[in-house]
Amino acid sequence: MSRFDTYFLMKEADVIEYVKAKYPDFFAPEAVLTVKEIGDGNLNYVFRVIEEATGKSIIVKQAGVSLRISAEMKVSTDRNRIESEILQIQDKYAPGLVPKIYGYDTVMCACAMEDLSDHALMRYALMRHETFPRFAEDISTYMVNTLLKTTDVAMEHKEKKAMVKSFINPELCEITEDLVLTEPYNDCNHRNNVFPPIADFVKKELYEDEALKLAVAKIKFEFMNNAQALIHGDLHSGSIFANEQGIKVIDPEFAFYGPMGYDIGNVIGNLFFAWANKAYTGGSAETQTALEQTIRETCDKTAEKLAAEYDKLVTFPLYRAPAFRKAYLDGVMADSYGYAGTEIIRRVVGDSKVIEVTSVTDPAQRLPMERALIDLGIYLIKNRAGGLNGAAVTEEFRKILAEGRGTHGQNG
Repeated sequence: MSRFDTYFLMKEADVIEYVKAKYPDFFAPEAVLTVKEIGDGNLNYVFRVIEEATGKSIIVKQAGVSLRISAEMKVSTDRNRIESEILQIQDKYAPGLVPKIYGYDTVMCACAMEDLSDHALMRYALMRHETFPRFAEDISTYMVNTLLKTTDVAMEHKEKKAMVKSFINPELCEITEDLVLTEPYNDCNHRNNVFPPIADFVKKELYEDEALKLAVAKIKFEFMNNAQALIHGDLHSGSIFANEQGIKVIDPEFAFYGPMGYDIGNVIGNLFFAWANKAYTGGSAETQTALEQTIRETCDKTAEKLAAEYDKLVTFPLYRAPAFRKAYLDGVMADSYGYAGTEIIRRVVGDSKVIEVTSVTDPAQRLPMERALIDLGIYLIKNRAGGLNGAAVTEEFRKILAEGRGTHGQNG
């Protein structure tokens, strides 16, 4: 009987034995292996196993039974099964844009996958002023192909419903519903982490704005009830590896059937953190211009490719009707801008922040930066159905930067 026939949370010392037992053909029998735990997220333990002589490597990712930041927050280990299956599905729809999966272990709740050490995690690379000219092209292709091809307008209906059933993910959906779409607007569970100098601003602009809360309630309801596409569920710059050749999207453990706009909006929202960081900490004009262009292209290429793929994939006559087509595609992009707004706000005032914000320690820089981001988030939420595009949202942020505070739209 193998010691891996019963679940336990592995340490580094266990992983080499695990790889040799479960993947005996990956390395040569006499290979000398080293291992290091490299996970920096809240949910999983990620181990890189390397053969010293050749540099050949493999990643082992194991799900723990609770969050790494809080033993009290229990989460289902089934998320790694979901992630493994999702990545294999996405590799079919968007080949080359996700890591290869070598196997999933239902007992140890661990998957083995391609090592992406020749790529850089995009969030940190952007902080280092690196640029990725292919990013907008690749991420728009990834999103359009993995999202639209898993919807009712493109799939056979019974097959789609079976996939909805397979990828129900209530525990991790609840995290999003609470931490992203509820608490930033009322701090009902007292988990928000508000920078003290902007506490009064947050109270007035978020907690006391009834029109904003109505808009967010609608967005949250959409998230909970629109089983539109198989979404990644946590698609941000910390879930994307990139190099000059392209990108690889990782960590779809929050995946479930939800609104396409949630993934698209998360990507758009997180790109603004890099821009804001550079704007308030003295980043070069060239870097800021490159980020602005990346945001514009990501917004517009996604919309353009959605429309083009819709025309290729959709055959049902009622769905091909011009009025329905326009309403469907406009709705996806409106959702996208709304969710971009909720992502920006939650990363500023919620308990799960981003390094672009937390690394700014000078209050004279951080205070206006956080206010500017909140203003942008509010604008995106309230004006999401106003026909926004890449130029509109980047010009709005330039306006906010120039004025110190943007004006809020009035649409709910």
